[in-house]
Amino acid sequence: MSQIKTYEEVIYGWFDYFHENPEVSWKEFETTKKIASILDELKVSYKLFSDVTGLVAEIGEGEEIIAVRADIDALWQDVDGIMKANHSCGHDANISMVLGALLQLKDLPLKKRIRFIFQPAEETGGGAIEMVKHGVADGVSHLFGIHLRPIEELPFGKVTPAIHHGAALFLNGTIHGVDAHGARPHQGKNAIDVIVAIQQMLKNIYINPFEVYSAKLTKVVADGGSTNIIPGNATFSMDVRAQKNATLDELQKRIEEGFKAIMNMFGTQIQWDWIDRTPGAEVSEEAAHIVEASIIETLGIEHLAKPISTTGSDDFHFYTVLKPELKAAMIGIGADLAPGLHHPKMTFNKEALITGAKVLTTTLKNAAKG
Repeated sequence: MSQIKTYEEVIYGWFDYFHENPEVSWKEFETTKKIASILDELKVSYKLFSDVTGLVAEIGEGEEIIAVRADIDALWQDVDGIMKANHSCGHDANISMVLGALLQLKDLPLKKRIRFIFQPAEETGGGAIEMVKHGVADGVSHLFGIHLRPIEELPFGKVTPAIHHGAALFLNGTIHGVDAHGARPHQGKNAIDVIVAIQQMLKNIYINPFEVYSAKLTKVVADGGSTNIIPGNATFSMDVRAQKNATLDELQKRIEEGFKAIMNMFGTQIQWDWIDRTPGAEVSEEAAHIVEASIIETLGIEHLAKPISTTGSDDFHFYTVLKPELKAAMIGIGADLAPGLHHPKMTFNKEALITGAKVLTTTLKNAAKG
């Protein structure tokens, strides 16, 4: 006879599987299959997609729909000298907490439907957009997310009703100059000089100091093939962030103006592509209030933390950009998470999984009452 597992043991078991079997964006094939098999065991209906990974499950009855999203992909990063998929952003935890809420809610009488969105490709920024295209947010009134928070933002035992993520924008660029012999720099157009000018231009962008923002080079490749060749060509990448979407728009405008001025200064061509944009959070006061009341009901007021602002970004907020009628909030779970999100050796207190699952259960149940 098999031993009956406790609620906690079930969640920990799910987490251990997802943690040990990470898959990167758009390749979450086994992750999707595993979630589907869990839903089969729970006798919960779901929908798969023919062209993308991820799936959507639904419970309850009625015309109105409440939704919750779990991101399911992992990062690709260097772990002890080996490039591999790695769940260092906690998406394995997010899946487990959302499944934990589903387990608690699936047999309750619900006046509204609750939709569980298991979304691929958060890390590349395209997953939420694709899910909206596939109709997962159609008819949804309230959308909730959940994420573990690093220790500097939230300690274990504290839960916030809203995470105010910043906006992020990424760029790939190419410089087209002229190679030259190291002894004859006047005959060339040095791409490294242009890179230095770009770096200085970024440092000279000044916006209202009360706004939070940053712009920095994150990759530079300039190689003439030999130490005595001045490289004319180079490629570079850039990470641009701001707490507010309007500030990010201003940064983008200033950077493009800077590129044009540098091209005129050096007589070179700079080509650039803005390859990805993740919007800042648009948090619904109504949704955050539902979460706040649910945290107090589940854990007690001493566990309630204020909404937090973070310079990190999350493509969760594409749902509200593409569906402005959505009332959305992302729950932040204190987990003593360290050294930090995206660190290859990230660890956290696993009891936070149970805390998150319980708070999310109460949140969805309360949202489905109204």
